[in-house]
Amino acid sequence: MTWITYNDALVEDISAKLDLRAPNSAAIRAVAEAIADGDGREVVCSLATGVGKTYILAGLVEYLADQGVRNILVVTPGTTIQEKTVANFTPGHAKYVAGGDVEPLVITSENFARGQVGDALHDDGVTKLFVFNVQQLIRPTDKTSRKVRSQDEFIGSGLYQHLQQVKDLVVIADEHHVYNSKAKAFSNAITDLGARALVGLTATPAEGVVPIYEYSLAEAIADGYVKIPVIVYRPDGRKDEQTVLADACHLLRIKDAAWTAWAETQGRTPVHPVLFIVCKDIGDADRVASRLTAEDMFPGEGAVLTITSQSSDVALRALAEVEDPSSPVRVVVSVNKLKEGWDVKNIGVIVGLRALASETLTEQVLGRGLRLPYGKRVGTPMVDQVDLVAHESYRQLLANKEALYKKVVPAAGGEFDEGRPSPAAMSSGASEEPNHHQETLTLTSKPRVLGDDLADGSLLLQVESMNDTMAQGERDRKAVTQFRAKRPEAPDIRFPRREQEVLPVRFSFSYITDASARAEGAAYSQEFKVELARKAMEYQRGVDGEVSRRVMAAESVDATQRRISIASLREDLFNRIWNSGYVEETFPESRAAERVVREFLSGAGVVAEDAEHEWGELRAAQAATALGKLVKAAYDNRKLQPQYAFRVVTIPTVPPPVMPSNVVDKWQDFRKDLWYDGWETSVEPVASFDAKSTEFKLAHLFDESSSVKWWLRNYEPGEVWIERDNGRRYYPDFIVVDTEGTHWLVEGKSNDRANDPEVVEKREAAEEWARFVRDHGEFGKWRYLFATESIIKNARGSWESLLALAAPE
Repeated sequence: MTWITYNDALVEDISAKLDLRAPNSAAIRAVAEAIADGDGREVVCSLATGVGKTYILAGLVEYLADQGVRNILVVTPGTTIQEKTVANFTPGHAKYVAGGDVEPLVITSENFARGQVGDALHDDGVTKLFVFNVQQLIRPTDKTSRKVRSQDEFIGSGLYQHLQQVKDLVVIADEHHVYNSKAKAFSNAITDLGARALVGLTATPAEGVVPIYEYSLAEAIADGYVKIPVIVYRPDGRKDEQTVLADACHLLRIKDAAWTAWAETQGRTPVHPVLFIVCKDIGDADRVASRLTAEDMFPGEGAVLTITSQSSDVALRALAEVEDPSSPVRVVVSVNKLKEGWDVKNIGVIVGLRALASETLTEQVLGRGLRLPYGKRVGTPMVDQVDLVAHESYRQLLANKEALYKKVVPAAGGEFDEGRPSPAAMSSGASEEPNHHQETLTLTSKPRVLGDDLADGSLLLQVESMNDTMAQGERDRKAVTQFRAKRPEAPDIRFPRREQEVLPVRFSFSYITDASARAEGAAYSQEFKVELARKAMEYQRGVDGEVSRRVMAAESVDATQRRISIASLREDLFNRIWNSGYVEETFPESRAAERVVREFLSGAGVVAEDAEHEWGELRAAQAATALGKLVKAAYDNRKLQPQYAFRVVTIPTVPPPVMPSNVVDKWQDFRKDLWYDGWETSVEPVASFDAKSTEFKLAHLFDESSSVKWWLRNYEPGEVWIERDNGRRYYPDFIVVDTEGTHWLVEGKSNDRANDPEVVEKREAAEEWARFVRDHGEFGKWRYLFATESIIKNARGSWESLLALAAPE
C-alpha cells in the first residue's frame, strides 16, 4: 500500500462521530501529522489520567483504517488493560466505544490460531486489530515459549513473524512508559517488529521522552474533564487511624446521598461512590479491611473488598464489577496494586494510610479517583470532587502547599496545542479564605486560552476542613432537589436557530460526462443474436415391442428480428432518459440529453445514420435499459449542497438543570468555578462565567442598566448556537432583551483575541445570522453585539455607551 497522508478533515469527522474531547482530538491530530511519513518513527502522547486515552485509541484505529491501514497492534502492559481494550472494541460490551464506522477484527492470543483469523490475516479488505500484552510478544528463552512465535498452520508462519512481514503495521503502546529502553526485553519485542509507526500513550512519560502532545492533569482539572481534588483535614488535629477511617466512611455516605439525589432528579441510574484505601502491606490491608466490616462502618456482605497480590479470582471479578449499580462493594482496600488498568468512575473518597497528603496526591493513586461518575461535571461539588482524607493539620498542609501544587502541576517545559501555556507557566494563586470559621486553601491556575477565548484561572486543588466538607454535602443534597428554573416573571425567549440542511443539488444531464456515456455504449457495439432453439424427436421400438420417444437438441438457427433505424433508435434513447422525470424540460437540458445519447451511440460505434447501422430489436431494447441505468446512477450520486432553515427553540430549556450549590452573591470576588446570584434582571436566578473582564462585567452592566429588560447567560453546549459554514457551532455569551423589544446576541472578547481569524469568522457568521432573521420578519428584531474588554471597561456600566462604542451592524 502507499502510506497514509495527513487528513485534517478526517480528524474532524472522527472527532464528531466519536464525540471526542478537545485534547483527545488534538492528540489524534498530532499523531496523524507526525506519522504521515511512515518512516518507523516513535511518537508519544502524554495525557492526564481520566482524560480518555481509550477514545484516542479508538480514534486512531478509525483514522488508520480509513486511510487503508489493515494491521494495527495494541500492546498493553498486562492482562487487565488487555481485557479492557478488547472490551472497548467488542460491540455489545458495556465498555464498547460506539460511534465509529470501522469494526475491526480483534485478534488476541486466544483466537489467532483459527482458520477464520488465518484467512483474514491475508485479506487486505479486513482491518485487523491485534491486542497483546507485552509478555506475549517477548522472544522465548530456553525456559519459556511464546505461542505468537510458533509456526501456525493457518498463518503459514508464526504470528510475530507475520507482523514483521506486513507493510503497514502500526503499533500503539498503551502505558508507553512501561516499555522504556531500560526494559530491554519489552522494548526489543516491540522495536523488532519494524512497524511503520509506533505510537505511545501514557500519563507519565519515561525519563528523557519528549511527547509530541501533552495535556497535563492541571489542564484536565481546569477544563472540567476530571474531578477536582479536595484534601480534607480535621481542625482538631486528630489523626489516629480509627478517626481517619470513621471520617472517610462518614464522608462516603454523604457523597452517596448527593450522588443518588442528583441522579434521581435527572432520571439517571444512580452511581454509588466507593472509598479507596491504600495500605502499606498485606497485613495492614487485612487488618484495615477487618475493621471496616464493623457494625459502625460497612458491615454488609461484600461491602469491603481487599485487593492484593494474593487476591482470589472471585475478588478480582468483584473488582471488575464495582461500577455496576448492583455491586455491594463500598470500600476497596489495596496494597499499591491498583495502578494502570483499573479505570472506574465511582471512587469518591481516597485514604492513603500512613502517607502524607503530598504522597497520596500522586497521579497513580489520585488517578483512580479522577473519572467523573456521570461523564461530565454536573455543578454539584460533592459529585464533581474527589476527597482525600489527610492526616496533617491545616498548618502542615499550608506549609506544604508548594509540594501539593507540584503534584497537580508538575514541572514540565514546552508549549501546548491551542495556545495553552505549559504547566510550568501556571501559578497557584493560593489564598487563605475564612469559611464558616474554618480555614481553606484554594489553588488556581493562571488565565488560559480555551479555543479562541481567554478564561480566568480555574480551581485546581482545594484544602478544606472536615466540617466544611460535610456542610457542603448538606448544601448539595438540598440543592439537587431544586431546579435552575427561570424567574416566574421572566419571559420565554424564542430563539430562531438557523440550521444547515444538506440537500441534493438540482440534477442536470450535464453532470453525465462524455466518457461515461461512451464507456456504457461500448458494450453495445456488436449485434445481439436471437436464437431459435430446435428440438428433434426420435422414436424407437424396444425389445419388448413398445415404441418410446426421445427428445434431442438439434442445431439452433438465428431468428429474424425487427430492425430499427438509427434515427428511430436515437429518438427512443432520448425519450427513455427525457421522460425519466429527473430534470426540468428546458432547452439546455434537451441539448444535454442529445449529447448523452450521441456519446452513448458513439461508444457503440455509430458514426452515421444510414441503413447499414440499423439495430436489432433486442440490442436496441437492452441499450435503452442500460442508458436509463446510467442516468439513474448519476441522479442517485448527485452532489449535495447545504441550505439553511430556521428552527425555533424556546429557552431556558425544559426541564431545567439542577440548581448548583456553590453559589455566592454577585458582589463577591470572581472565580470561574462559582455561580453567582442576586441579579435583578437575569432570566435565571444564578449564572456562571469564564472570565471576569468580559462576561462577568457584562452581566453586571446588563443588570444595572435601565435600558435592559432581561438578560440570559448562554452556555456551551446548549440550545443557542450559530451554525457556521464549516459545520461547527458558535455559542455567543448572552441574550439581552432591551426595553424596546430588540433581542441581542452579545459576545465579550479579550483584546488580544478579538482579531483572531476564528473569532472574526464567528463574528461574521453571527452578523449574517442576524441579517437573515431580520429579513425573514417572523421572529422579531434580532441584532448581534461584539464587545472587547476595552469597550466593556470604557462603557462604564452603561448599555447606551456599550452600543455606541461597539457600533453593532
